[in-house]
Amino acid sequence: MPSRFSKTLALFLPGIFLLGFNIGTGSVTAMAQAGAIYGMSLLWTIVVSCLATFFMINAYGKLTLVTGETALQAFRQHIHPAVGLFFIVALTAGVSGSVMGVMGIVAEISSEWSKTMVDGGIAPIWFAALFVSLVYFIFWNGTTQFFERCLAVIVAIMSACFVLNFFILMPPPEQILQGLLPSLPRVPMDSGKGPFLVIASMVGTTVFSGLFIIRTTLVKEAGWTIKDSVKQRNDAIVAVSMMFVISGSIMAAAAGTLYTQGLGLDKASQMIGLLEPLAGSLATTIFAVGIVAAGVSSQFPNVLMLPWLLCDYKQSERNMTLPRYRIMVLGISLLGLVVPLFDARPVFVMIVSQAFNAVILPATVACILYLGNRRDLMGEHRNGVTANSILVAILLFSVFTCSLGIRGVWQIITS
Repeated sequence: MPSRFSKTLALFLPGIFLLGFNIGTGSVTAMAQAGAIYGMSLLWTIVVSCLATFFMINAYGKLTLVTGETALQAFRQHIHPAVGLFFIVALTAGVSGSVMGVMGIVAEISSEWSKTMVDGGIAPIWFAALFVSLVYFIFWNGTTQFFERCLAVIVAIMSACFVLNFFILMPPPEQILQGLLPSLPRVPMDSGKGPFLVIASMVGTTVFSGLFIIRTTLVKEAGWTIKDSVKQRNDAIVAVSMMFVISGSIMAAAAGTLYTQGLGLDKASQMIGLLEPLAGSLATTIFAVGIVAAGVSSQFPNVLMLPWLLCDYKQSERNMTLPRYRIMVLGISLLGLVVPLFDARPVFVMIVSQAFNAVILPATVACILYLGNRRDLMGEHRNGVTANSILVAILLFSVFTCSLGIRGVWQIITS
């Protein structure tokens, strides 16, 4: 029985890894903010984002199944080496900002939560140091398979917390069903706020370029070929389905409490103080544990991103025990101490990472659109009319969200 369970789990570990990568504190903040401000009316956005993510995962996965090449190898050999370098720089800048932001939020939430047990609470820096050390310890002592299994445990905890919170705090079922119908919530003309930027942030946290690039590495390492296309598809279905369930549960928890009270939400850490009088200490504790699990799970792929990308680009063995990779991961991990240590948001780095993230998704879609239509690469498996139509639609939408992201960065710079 244990052996059968292990084999079954191994089939879905690449998808679980993607789920841990995808659902971080950025996702929690975006979904909670959407639920607190607009209730369940933007649930359809999660559906669309998850469908786009599923299609992109399959498209990039198929590239590796057919060619045996990872995304960066294909960019370097069949487009231009500069394209591969662009993705390495852009994704590294993005995850560096993410490491700082994620650990800052996790430490802040843990500190806020500790106030319910300790007078004055525990300083955020101690929580940040604890979680940074935990992630690096697991990295130091394990292989990729070990990382994936550790991540599976953390993702299971995160999923259980958010789903349980959904049943405790859920809004009326009719609101959930209405939210599946595409619509834009009405807001006062003089409020200066609208749902478009919230939608862009929700899409940006779900349809993430790094997800698709790393997917090809996981598929290749699993040894899958075109004969395993069903495995690849089923694994992607499990990952994306869980993305929808968890994201929807977070939105519902905020909609069933903060939205009904008209409280709104600016950042995830506010949920601790706002939920306590509305839902009680149990729901607050469950939510806090879920956010911590989400933050820690997303740190695994974040700190591994740069060395994995370099190994892919150079087509070298992915041996994370080499000193240069251990030093590299240590440096990226220590960025998690920046926010709590200096008690300030790393504005410049976050602006740079947002700028790179704003432009990388259209490039990611354009690259797979080009490679997927190369007859010399894909042969009989090249894109058909339906696949190309969907990719073009995703490309156009990514350009739209790119314009929103660039506009937001420009406002930060000029304000």
